[in-house]
Amino acid sequence: MIPVSQPFLPPKDEYDFLITELWNTKWLTNNGPFVQRLEVELRRHLLLPSLHYVSNGTIALQLALKSLGLTKEIITTPFSFVATTTSILWEQCRPVFVDIDPQTLCIDSTKIEAAITEETEAILATHVFGIPCDVEKIEEVATKYGLKIIYDAAHAFGVQYKGRSLLSYGDIAILSFHATKLFHTIEGGAVVNNCGQELEQSLKLLRSFGFTGEEHILVGINGKNSEFHAAMGLCNLKYIEEIILKRKRLSKAYDDLLLNRFARPHIPEDVIYNYSYYPLIFETEEELLSTQCLLRKNGIESRRYFYPSLNELPYLQERHDCPISEKISKRILCLPLFSDLKLEEVDRIATLILEKEMARAL
Repeated sequence: MIPVSQPFLPPKDEYDFLITELWNTKWLTNNGPFVQRLEVELRRHLLLPSLHYVSNGTIALQLALKSLGLTKEIITTPFSFVATTTSILWEQCRPVFVDIDPQTLCIDSTKIEAAITEETEAILATHVFGIPCDVEKIEEVATKYGLKIIYDAAHAFGVQYKGRSLLSYGDIAILSFHATKLFHTIEGGAVVNNCGQELEQSLKLLRSFGFTGEEHILVGINGKNSEFHAAMGLCNLKYIEEIILKRKRLSKAYDDLLLNRFARPHIPEDVIYNYSYYPLIFETEEELLSTQCLLRKNGIESRRYFYPSLNELPYLQERHDCPISEKISKRILCLPLFSDLKLEEVDRIATLILEKEMARAL
């Protein structure tokens, strides 16, 4: 079976070396030395002044919303992982969906202004598959109306736009370090604060129950992560450039075989990309489903990422029409992509898809 994703694992002896240190110190959690070291190394690698390591990407989203004091309407995208929307609902805010750009699949920046009301407090947009949103236009609109900007950058580890880390845009950006991600700590995530020192202390408190020592300051949660998870991150970070290079080669191999036959999301110019996923856009949902079935019969997994369009979630109280997202979500499929995937496996996957396409055309 070829999985759609598979985590990179460092040499076991490198991880064992750090775990032995944990056994000796018995400092397993509560902002230990590995967590502190990982935060420093991630800030250095990603060219960021601030990064708070947390337990997962969903907690990162909730901390972002809470730290900015958001309680009302938040304009967001319908094309993302479900946590982007459920975090808004969890924090008792109201999601207002704006349709997506059909090329990048990110929120359509030209439609945001029309969705703003007196209750709007923020924009929460996703850099879909690591592809940058129209950050300049979003900042222009947010500045005009006094709105906060949060970017769900779960897929955007290492991506640069116009010479800057993509994570440096917006008031806050969040990352996911889940095992399926390009860079992982088994489970984990991060909050990137671009608002300056005023928010730093608040994020630290919110992550750790809202108290320091014996002084209880605000309502917090347990968003900390363990030394075991941080140790995995420290090991993996050494290999990240090699991982991205492998994924780039695999993506190019897919492109050489499939790009003339299928639509793909557009990556704007001035982007240093991370090759986090390989999505194809089919002409119809029926074509997607039959292709997925064919791949599965041949021991190859794929994923409908993202499906359904989030504006169609059954537990939403309000309906927002997002026809582009609704159509794309039914026709997009991610093919296997991970660092240990072999070029001959890419060739096999692509050949199966192409042969099916040619048979359908006859």
